[in-house]
Amino acid sequence: MDESPLILSGKICPYCGKESELIDSAEIYNGKSYGKMYICRPCDAYVGCHWSSNKALGRLANAELRKYKHEAHNAFDQIWEKHLMGRRKAYTWLSQQLGTKRHLTHIGMFDVDLCKKVIHLSTDYINEHTSK
Repeated sequence: MDESPLILSGKICPYCGKESELIDSAEIYNGKSYGKMYICRPCDAYVGCHWSSNKALGRLANAELRKYKHEAHNAFDQIWEKHLMGRRKAYTWLSQQLGTKRHLTHIGMFDVDLCKKVIHLSTDYINEHTSK
């Protein structure tokens, strides 16, 4: 995982290295605004911002990474949604499994490889703890 603060904050595109542009998400979502987002138009990479701020929710993601981030969340979130462990504890567990710093253990900051690991680890954990 690239730990560059400018990449993890959405300010620099991890694909081309150029500065991203801050826009209203309505440009991406056919006129429906969900707040601000950063975009790199040439790479078709973007990331949303926390509601009512310019703080990115992670790194810019192209179509492939957006797909894997979605799948990683679907798999991982089940751990705490099914009450197999609390959300905070689940992120600590994930950090330990991935060998990432706890404050950088957010799917929004992950690349494709880390998202694939999250999917695998989460699926294994859920299967192990729900098939009894």
